[in-house]
Parts: sequence; C-alpha cells; structure tokens
Amino acid sequence: MSPVFTPPINPQQIVSPSRAIYETMGEENITRMIEDFYAELEQSSIREMFPRDMKFSAQKSAAFFVGLLGGPPLYHQRYGNPMMRARHLPLPINRAARDEWLACFERVLQHATERYQFPPEHLEGFREFLSGFSLWMMNRD
Repeated sequence: MSPVFTPPINPQQIVSPSRAIYETMGEENITRMIEDFYAELEQSSIREMFPRDMKFSAQKSAAFFVGLLGGPPLYHQRYGNPMMRARHLPLPINRAARDEWLACFERVLQHATERYQFPPEHLEGFREFLSGFSLWMMNRD
C-alpha cells in the first residue's frame, strides 16, 4: 500500500466561512442546501464513495455545516469531534474526486442566494473555504 498523500496546504490556514451566514440562512435553509448538494453527489461520478443511505449522509453533513456557519454545534452534539480528514482517509480522494465534489457544490451555490437565502456577500468566502477544505481532504496523488 502506498503512503497517504498529504496535500500542499496547512489546514490551519483554511479560513472558515463567516459565522454570520447562519443568521441569514438558518438551520432549515442550510439543511435544504446540503440536501440539494447530496442530490448532486448522488448523480455524480463519485457516488460510490458515499454510503447507500444518502439521506443520512446529507443530514450528518448538514449538522456539520450548521455549526460551521454559525449555528448550534449539531455535529459535535450528535457525532462527536468531526476529525474530517481522519474520517475521509478510507476514501480514495484524488484531484479528480475533489474537483467533482466542488463541481457538485458549485451547481448548488449558483442559486444559493435565491433558494436558500445565502448572503451574497459571503459566497466568495464560502467558496474559498470549500476549496481549501476539499484540498485538505485529498489523500491520493
């Protein structure tokens, strides 16, 4: 087995998105946005990386994003410390998988201000976070 790839990024330099996003969107809109993101993933080339029950995966991911965007720490309360890189190590995440994941998110973000009341002034910062976060999840060259 080859050694795990370490991406060229310091995870402590990934800037978290504004926690003010939650104030505008609320839990319901964040959850709907993540459910729509998972609907994109379900039809993507990386579908096999996800559990059979995409609904549960979407709920778990939504709990993470609610806390990240300024809401209550639902993920921590329900599942413990996120430890996202460690949780993703068993999955073969290379550049192509990362790019597909980002493309799925981008399709949802194109309509995020209208559909989910995502504050437009925070979209670019959220995209930058997703870019750095997804780079840190890569574990294959």
